[in-house]
Amino acid sequence: MATIIWLILVYALLVTIGGIIGYVKAKSNQSLISGLGSGAALAIAWYVSIQNPMLGLALAALIALALLVVFALRFRSTSKFMPAGLLALLSLAATVLFAIGWSMFQQA
Repeated sequence: MATIIWLILVYALLVTIGGIIGYVKAKSNQSLISGLGSGAALAIAWYVSIQNPMLGLALAALIALALLVVFALRFRSTSKFMPAGLLALLSLAATVLFAIGWSMFQQA
């Protein structure tokens, strides 16, 4: 169960690195700000989940869901798998995983 909590931090790092790569490759300030902001929010969710797993996982699932919507809409408008499609799939997996983790803690 603790593995799911650590996956929040892994996802935060991936989102942050993605924002930095977007800035370096495309000089996109929007990618940098979004990546750093989302990564920081996920890092906060990770920290909260150490104290209160249900709250932290719920917060992480909501952030991942928001990122899923953003990246799915971006993929729909550009039809480019990289990076929007890949990040949409990653966000979908994270949303499902964090929601399952939240549900498991709720039942315990």
